[in-house]
Amino acid sequence: MEISLKNQVAIVTGASSGIGAGVAKSLASSGATVVVNYSSDKSLDKANSILKEITDAGGNGIVYLCDVSQENQVISMFQDVVSQLGTVDILVNNAGIQKDAKFTEMTLDQWNAVIGINLTGQFLCAREAIKEFLRRGIDTKRSVACGKIIHISSVHEIIPWAGHANYASSKGAIKMMMQTLAQEYGADKIRVNSICPGAIQTPINTNAWNTPEALNDLLTLIPYNRIGQPQDIGNLAVFLASDMSDYITGASIFVDGGMTTFESFSTGG
Repeated sequence: MEISLKNQVAIVTGASSGIGAGVAKSLASSGATVVVNYSSDKSLDKANSILKEITDAGGNGIVYLCDVSQENQVISMFQDVVSQLGTVDILVNNAGIQKDAKFTEMTLDQWNAVIGINLTGQFLCAREAIKEFLRRGIDTKRSVACGKIIHISSVHEIIPWAGHANYASSKGAIKMMMQTLAQEYGADKIRVNSICPGAIQTPINTNAWNTPEALNDLLTLIPYNRIGQPQDIGNLAVFLASDMSDYITGASIFVDGGMTTFESFSTGG
């Protein structure tokens, strides 16, 4: 069954590459008008390239510069999008970074940078989205829900990750924030869920797949024996943004080829 998000507006943070770009293209292909968020001037060309792919395929969207860790920029983004496009129906909280280090060598700047974008950024965007959902109310011509938030988390919301304490901590916290928002605003018909990717072939984890040796090592962790693609995440995002998933809220859904079954234990550990 074809899913239609026609007449809905979606903001996708960190959409100039990787998972965010895949999600933006998938939402646009289902009819949503997509805001391709990017974080700095150096990402503008990539954002415009993603928008061109969307429009060349018959979709609609705009690009928008916003560092999601900065409150004033997030507030301005939502105000401007509402002014230009009328409202926001869907938020995909995707923007994220890694600043990896052994724990005893991790600097406060590395910690704060990851928490600021991966967690605080998701808080700020979710807060402004919920404000807009409540202001607009339910419009059944758009959706039976008042609004939809999709947090992009990670398998590392449940799998510890040595050398990545800041990243894993941010993802574990996203799980609790997502569930709390689903609980707090369920009666308002605002649905909040998380997608938890495993290994997805994107620039953020190039070292994990860019040689045959690295890819083979990675596949020992994945029972399904392939690396994921951004479209795998985009496909689920479309479903979660649609009325077909109207009874799903407060859920972490893992898209990981079975990584969370801990394949290393398949032969006894």
